[in-house]
Amino acid sequence: MATPPLNALQAFEAVGRCGTMSMAARELGVTPSAVSQQVRRLEDCLGVTLLERIGRRVEMTSWGMLLHKEVTKGFAQLAYSVDVLERARSQTGIVLTALSSVVNKWIGRKVFEWQALHPEANVRIIGKEDEPRLGDGQSDFRITYGRRAEVHTHFAALYTDWVVPACSPRLAETRELSSPADMLKLPLLNIEWESHYSRPPQWHEWAQLVSGTLSDKLASLYFALSSSAIDAAVNGRGAVLAQVSMIEDELQAGTLVVPFDIRLPLSESYYLAWDRAALEKPYGREFHSWIMSIARKQSVASAPKPNN
Repeated sequence: MATPPLNALQAFEAVGRCGTMSMAARELGVTPSAVSQQVRRLEDCLGVTLLERIGRRVEMTSWGMLLHKEVTKGFAQLAYSVDVLERARSQTGIVLTALSSVVNKWIGRKVFEWQALHPEANVRIIGKEDEPRLGDGQSDFRITYGRRAEVHTHFAALYTDWVVPACSPRLAETRELSSPADMLKLPLLNIEWESHYSRPPQWHEWAQLVSGTLSDKLASLYFALSSSAIDAAVNGRGAVLAQVSMIEDELQAGTLVVPFDIRLPLSESYYLAWDRAALEKPYGREFHSWIMSIARKQSVASAPKPNN
């Protein structure tokens, strides 16, 4: 008997677990017809009928149930093997995952301070929107936002960020910005996070704060990532309510300016979550303490100054 193709076994396992060709196809990222062809290929290879096709439904034959039970064990072992490899690869270093914008605009920049303090320590930083399972090789530490931290066992608040209106110097020079309300005459870049996060302050809230009028025509562009909106502002595409923590380098480099330092707080804080075993890794406790310390500094830097 010829060795069954792995793709055919994968398609058959997905159909048996998901219950329908269409659901299996959606999981595998292929068409239902492709799944059906792979299952037929497997049947031809084995010389038995695995699925009975009744209209749009499929049911396993006794041969199919027997094979599916064993194939499921095999794929579970493969997944475990990959996890073992990933865990082994990460054992000698610290793995930190964080929201993509936090990686791009905050911790990815701050980590060079850590490297200077501990040049012999290995840290791997991954931008990831979905919450990882801490401790199974995917991540040792996680920086996330708001209530999403509650899916983890161990977590602590880092800092509450504030937003401030920012734009490129070139854009600011083309308009007469004599009062805060004049900011609302610029093309406005908006940030709308995924629905499971409480949204950041919006331009209409800032307009109310400065007694200004918001034009819908100038506020029609939305970004899912804060970092993307900030990059667009750097390129002169408009003004953005940027998180203070994420524009420190741009302000220092002069690629962004804040014509009017009037800030609004985010409704929730950023959090650090961790796996307890991560603290037992080389430099794990030091890394935890370092992130908490830079977060305390960021909390002071992001909040309005007393005279603001």
